[in-house]
Amino acid sequence: MPEAPSILDGVRERFASSTDFTVGLEEEHQLLDPSTMALVQRFEDVFDSAPAGLRPHLAGELITSEIEYKTSPHASFAGAARELAEGRLAVIRHAESLGIATAITGCHPFSPWQDQRIIDTPHYERVAGELGYIAWINNTWSQHIHVGLRDADRAIRVCTAMRSVLPEILALSANSAVYLGRLTRLHSTRTSLFTRSFPRCGIPDPLMDFDEYADFVRLLERTGSIVESTQIWWSIRPHHDFGTIEVRIADGQTDLVEGLGILALSLALVARFAEAYDAGEPLPAHPGRLLEENLWRAQRHGIGGKMIDFATGEERSTGDAVRALLDFTAPVHDRLGLGPFLAAVPVMLDQGNGAQRQIRAMESGEDLVAMHAQAAERTRRSAEEALEMMGTVSNA
Repeated sequence: MPEAPSILDGVRERFASSTDFTVGLEEEHQLLDPSTMALVQRFEDVFDSAPAGLRPHLAGELITSEIEYKTSPHASFAGAARELAEGRLAVIRHAESLGIATAITGCHPFSPWQDQRIIDTPHYERVAGELGYIAWINNTWSQHIHVGLRDADRAIRVCTAMRSVLPEILALSANSAVYLGRLTRLHSTRTSLFTRSFPRCGIPDPLMDFDEYADFVRLLERTGSIVESTQIWWSIRPHHDFGTIEVRIADGQTDLVEGLGILALSLALVARFAEAYDAGEPLPAHPGRLLEENLWRAQRHGIGGKMIDFATGEERSTGDAVRALLDFTAPVHDRLGLGPFLAAVPVMLDQGNGAQRQIRAMESGEDLVAMHAQAAERTRRSAEEALEMMGTVSNA
């Protein structure tokens, strides 16, 4: 009898034929009632009626009050960034034509998870059927970046190195400080709802080559733990279909200029680690127990806290930790055209990120509905500003 197809079939070959530092970007939108700013169950309406040019870029996520926009693969970050900005505005316009508002934050500030419906697809029915409550409460929104990397062993080593900087990326992106109508005292509540509750999620163990990764995947497949590779929800993972590594740690970003800064930093780190690997330089492979300390600090305090510098064993401000990443990646900024996008990162460190704005609004007594309406407006306006930054005039 021929062997049954495996999740790993063709993966090495796809990485062997991948192109370094190609980029694909993804972000997830909340579908909202424009009067109440509550979540509405309208995914099918939005997807089924989408214009021909938009629909191939849309995908369902776990719940029917959410829709994802995915760019095409691009040779440059700037090309992917432009498409993401244009795609965000296209989603907003299309949703508005159906009487639906949209916004992006890491979690919705007040709509109860009990009111949401799981999307009708085999994948998400399987997720909900297996995980139950853990899936039901996962009302979260994020942004992802896929980066092409040649050679599967190299991709695994870069994934291992990226583990060490995921807490800084999370801290910078923290944008979910309000949930079920109150401040949670977490800057990234999304991390609690998804990253720390789903199986095979969060920061994985260090892996030294593709064979070690493949042995683990075969074990999961053989024991019936997974039936598809996307059931490995790690915050950094090799993507079997595309020959990319996918950075998945960040909260969804209301402000697209800030979001592009976070994505550009993620790309810069992947590229810098890949080039260090090529040069024979040592790459970090810190144990999970250390990274968990910084991940908690990122979840709890965002960019307003401190992190452990594992090189010195001492604390430093999270802002300084992020600035160190900018310095570390400086050799690749110009070559990848990242400078204009990375300019948003120091501004965030100085003026605050999404979570800090949410906390200030709540502490000042701002109405939740008005606050989320402002998030919806910022979701739109920042996409226009991103296009203006890139020298493109928006027709929105």
